[in-house]
Amino acid sequence: MKLLPIAAVAMTMTLAATGCRGNKTEHLASLNPDYIDTTVMPGADFYTHVNKGWMEANPLTAEYARYGQFNILNDSSETRVRNLIQHLGDSKPEAGTVAHKVWTVYSLAMDTARRNADGAKPILADLKKIEDTPHEGMEDLFLWMHGNYASPFFGAGPMEDMTNSEVYAMYVSGGGMGLGDRDYYLLDDERNTAVRNAYKKLIADQMKNAGYSEADAQRIVGNVMKIETALADSAKTREESRNIPAMYNPRTFAQLKENYPAINWDRFFIETMGIQSPDTVIVTDPRSVNQASKLMASLSDREVKDYYLWKYVNQASSALSDNFTNANFEFSKVMSGVQELRPLWKRALGATEGALGEAVGQLYVEKYFPASSKEYMLGLVENLRTALGKHIDNLDWMSDSTKARAHEKLAAFTVKIGYPDKWKDYSTMEIDPELSYYDNMHNVGMWHQKETYAKWGKPVDRTEWGMTPQTVNAYYNPLANEIVFPAAILQAPFFDPNASDAENYGGIGVVIGHEMTHGFDDQGRNFDAKGNMANWWTEADIKAFEEKTKGLIAQFDEVEVLPGVKANGRYTLGENIADQGGLRIAMTAFLDAQDKKGVDIKSEEAKIDGFTPEQVFYMNYANLWANNIRDEEIRSLTTGDVHSLGKNRVNVTLRNIAPFFEAFGITEGQPMYRPESERVIIW
Repeated sequence: MKLLPIAAVAMTMTLAATGCRGNKTEHLASLNPDYIDTTVMPGADFYTHVNKGWMEANPLTAEYARYGQFNILNDSSETRVRNLIQHLGDSKPEAGTVAHKVWTVYSLAMDTARRNADGAKPILADLKKIEDTPHEGMEDLFLWMHGNYASPFFGAGPMEDMTNSEVYAMYVSGGGMGLGDRDYYLLDDERNTAVRNAYKKLIADQMKNAGYSEADAQRIVGNVMKIETALADSAKTREESRNIPAMYNPRTFAQLKENYPAINWDRFFIETMGIQSPDTVIVTDPRSVNQASKLMASLSDREVKDYYLWKYVNQASSALSDNFTNANFEFSKVMSGVQELRPLWKRALGATEGALGEAVGQLYVEKYFPASSKEYMLGLVENLRTALGKHIDNLDWMSDSTKARAHEKLAAFTVKIGYPDKWKDYSTMEIDPELSYYDNMHNVGMWHQKETYAKWGKPVDRTEWGMTPQTVNAYYNPLANEIVFPAAILQAPFFDPNASDAENYGGIGVVIGHEMTHGFDDQGRNFDAKGNMANWWTEADIKAFEEKTKGLIAQFDEVEVLPGVKANGRYTLGENIADQGGLRIAMTAFLDAQDKKGVDIKSEEAKIDGFTPEQVFYMNYANLWANNIRDEEIRSLTTGDVHSLGKNRVNVTLRNIAPFFEAFGITEGQPMYRPESERVIIW
């Protein structure tokens, strides 16, 4: 989608303004005033002040590790999609049509009786292939594993070139660890030891489900842990993973073969991806790929086969019988604290959307996404874009030359709202109801992998979306310099056509500002207006920015999320910058919008159920992050999520924002107050 011309933007903004309710005798719509706890003062704990009633009214059920506003919207989206798919079944779609493919995947996922009767049978031939491979066939086996999207030892594939985002580059990355984060393998504290032990149990249980004896399963556990621990030892830390320029390490094809000789790179690209060997490859983590090469050269065939067996079973387990599903769930209980398996229909829905997400999204948009929502969003985005421009102009730490480049990038933002302009074509995807659920899902995975590999040598498709329309989320893509808002997030409490401007700007307005700010956070700032990695900052501006981020990192680092567990300000830096930027920019845009309407927000008439518009703005922001969460999930998220916990996204972030203090009369001595000298304002 291209940016609208000025005249069209002006018209959109007018439509958006007339689409909102006026400010006379308004009532709260997204916010429930009954949830506000007046026994907890705003200056003591703003998150609890706004959300305690919601938390009491929405206790955690056994199905959830955490439950919040996102879950409510996701549940709503899932119910809508379920009804759409069931309607497809009632219409008896013709075989071969996309509708028939959607219904078939969902039906197969729901048919546990058939899957339980099959047990591990759908994968036994492939496991036998791994077991029976002779020494001289180990290279062929490695290529076959990667061709079946199991990706042992490392990952590879095309993605936009970070320095020329109009074309695809070939990337080779570290990986191969079932637990993902290196700390789970390398740290011996109570939490990481418990996760590691649960993972070992998972491996043993799944291998026994696949027909292996206890002794063989335990041998496989030992070999898998040996290999994955070695891979973890060379992997980037969470903090290192935020250094985008350090991930761009071009190597000629000759250098790739010389540096990592245990891998037959010619055969890898030709036979696994179906492409000619690339002239240049970007190695995102040379240390990890080097470790993978060394392991492949030194391990015995038995060790490698055991690792492959686990990789294969692990990727297949979600499409097999209930005993595989139950073993995965037992592991999830340790990781997140969840106590009950998600209902079968939700799991089936997730599989269907994973297979044919945009086909389902097209149905969703036709029924649930009105054109008026898109019009409102376009106007809101332009208001936020103008507000961010003002903030850039008013920065006291950035030079005029860098400000000019920042404005160029802001003006070049592409905005995608609701759904793609061009839907994905699933006509070549083979779905056969006569085949097992696993065989169909394997074919689906191969189809998606082939689609990714087919991008090689073609221009980058800027119309492509990274989320489906029915996803309750939003994102910024630095390589396209685009902000994307799927249809499903345009619901209360984020957006409600019947809500006040204060609620909508404190909801979806902050989300828009958040995604815009990502273009200028610690990672996004490395990319220019065209989405290319380039340093458009002066050295003095970089230094000033980094000094400010140190202060924000320290604010989150000092928060104890559980006894003895601190938040990670470095790892969550980008999201914390975006939260703060989104709040500040959305408030500026809100005030500008009210001024254009001639609304005096300080007047008694402007109040909404007795609250000032500024108060409602900040309360609805806090309302977005209302949730209940288990301790296990807090630990898991603190380890592996780049987002801060909801409570910290509210309380820590707001403690830097002076208009928030003014809106609620928060003064020195109250816990929410932060002295001006300690506040960090970046954007």
